[in-house]
Amino acid sequence: MITLPPPTWLELTAHRAFRAIQRGMRRIDPFFRPAFNAIFREPAARAVQWIMNVRRRDQGFKLAEEQALPGEEESLDSVIETFAAYMRQNYRPGEYQRGGNTKTHGIVRAEFIVREDVPEHMRRGLFAKPHIYRAWVRFSGPGPDMPKDIEDVGFVSCAIKLVDVRGPKILDDENFTQDFISVCTPTFVTPDINSNAMLQAHVLRGTPAFYFFTTSFSHFLDFLMQGLWNETQTSPLEARYWSCVPYLLGPGQAMMYSVRPKAKTRTRIANLPFGTPSDNYLREAMIKTLSDTDVEFDFMVQVQTDPHLMPVEDAGVRWPERLSPFVPVATLRIPKQVFASPAQFAFAHNLSYTPWHCLPDHRPLGNQSRARKRMYFELRNLRQRMNNTPHIEPTGDEVFN
Repeated sequence: MITLPPPTWLELTAHRAFRAIQRGMRRIDPFFRPAFNAIFREPAARAVQWIMNVRRRDQGFKLAEEQALPGEEESLDSVIETFAAYMRQNYRPGEYQRGGNTKTHGIVRAEFIVREDVPEHMRRGLFAKPHIYRAWVRFSGPGPDMPKDIEDVGFVSCAIKLVDVRGPKILDDENFTQDFISVCTPTFVTPDINSNAMLQAHVLRGTPAFYFFTTSFSHFLDFLMQGLWNETQTSPLEARYWSCVPYLLGPGQAMMYSVRPKAKTRTRIANLPFGTPSDNYLREAMIKTLSDTDVEFDFMVQVQTDPHLMPVEDAGVRWPERLSPFVPVATLRIPKQVFASPAQFAFAHNLSYTPWHCLPDHRPLGNQSRARKRMYFELRNLRQRMNNTPHIEPTGDEVFN
């Protein structure tokens, strides 16, 4: 495990000041961020990505080709040990939480409707023919802790678990599910598992921001990309999500995916900028919306066409849409419903999401995904063992009072 020296008083003071500024920004963000996003976000992102690509060398990869990183397994060991150490330090048996995407805003029933007009080259795996799958969709906040919504880092995630998916699966702990995991930024927080190991060491140390500012200029560029999309969220049902890492789309073809809300509505956050919103206002926004109406997202796929500019092994590089646009292949429909019972939240706590719950045609690609296979499995087992909760595979027929 990567170990860092204990933080000095000056480092802790600087980190607290950074977090205070970040929390203050969350309170004023909704009043200027929509205009900033409309005018500046894409030009700024293109500039950051240009610098990233200038610094990268073309390694001659083929489409959908993978290559192990030096030190990959050692970094994975470090990440798992660091997450486990954090969990043991912060949770008591029976109360263990997920190490990442920790706070559940809600888990809801949904339908995943594969479209009839999927382009021929995308008709692979789940998208081979029109079909309607039932699903459980978990919306969550950042980890590894569970702050008040207004005090988090402006991050939400969306995890879709399809049920009754026929065919062989890569992991054998669930026989009839397919998971899609996505977050609200188009690039991942770290470019590779080696960098992720260093970030988790800083998280355990209590100085995660220092990872971006003291370890590498490339990590500072990652920070800028994250900051362009981390913002004060209005509702998990109103954010757009990206896979950030690639997956197979049938043999020899790689894809990214994105989950985009069809509606353009934005929920007002009460009491900003000077008052105090509810600790769980994101959950409350979901409850209110789904008590009144259905919600739909486009599930979109982007196919890799350039193995250098659309890399498999570097999750900090955004695949350019000018080279390959996102194409809708399915609709995620969340019907009007009541979902806030304690039993339903307990169900969400016991579920296991991993990108390796999948058909072989959608196998995860790249070092971050290879790491997730063992990391998610071992940390899930630790959480469920410490909570004495057995693993469950949902059927879609679950009923809650």
